[in-house]
Amino acid sequence: MTLTRRELLATTTATTFINATRGASARAEAAGGQIKAVGFDAFTIFDPRSVTVAVEESFPGRGAELSAAWRTRQFEYCWLRTLNRNYADFSRVTEDALAFACKAAKLDLKPEARAKLMDAFLRLKPWPDSIAALKAMKAANVRLAYVSNMTPTMLRVLTENAGAADLFEHQLSTDAVKAFKPDPRAYQMAETAFNLPRENIAFAAFGGWDAAGARSFGFDTFWVNRLGVPMEELGVAPNAAGGTLTELATYVTARAKKD
Repeated sequence: MTLTRRELLATTTATTFINATRGASARAEAAGGQIKAVGFDAFTIFDPRSVTVAVEESFPGRGAELSAAWRTRQFEYCWLRTLNRNYADFSRVTEDALAFACKAAKLDLKPEARAKLMDAFLRLKPWPDSIAALKAMKAANVRLAYVSNMTPTMLRVLTENAGAADLFEHQLSTDAVKAFKPDPRAYQMAETAFNLPRENIAFAAFGGWDAAGARSFGFDTFWVNRLGVPMEELGVAPNAAGGTLTELATYVTARAKKD
């Protein structure tokens, strides 16, 4: 039986409830430690919507439908492989999910379309506010790193294309621990790499499930809810939320100055 993504996440996260900001505007909480470093899900920085455009070009009239099916299966495969301890990297998972989504939709995935759609993940552009927000945090002496399901190659290519390689102290891929987020081993990479207590590390999540996982792990978690989706019903919520990386930067720099 295939588990839903909420059921999968519920089996891998704690149920500690945290009162959180639910409005679009970010605001810092009075409680919590000083923020010294931030771990980022890559999609908080890079806009994944161009993949949908590429799908529509390859399968006219089916782009939105196929993209949604591909994305859902992509993350289900990540979680199932982690639960089954049968790890394959994000590129492999992404390609397998694409093949399944096309079969389910009864679409013929030709080699040239497969190559084009996989390449789309190496051509993601930063959200308009991303680079300025990253520079603002860097200027406040906040240490930055990816904590991403993407492969090291994907992270390197995207970051170099954006001219942002010098902004990140670490590019942490789940390949290092063979477990996708929200497995605690994935979040542990940041604590180990920064050599800081998790209370001094903020995590910027793109997905609500990732925000819940990071908060359960013990990070000061900010949900960059760029697409304005509802909060997941997982019994745990982020410390703060906003729609842009600019709001994250405001939150982080205020907490970085806290005594």
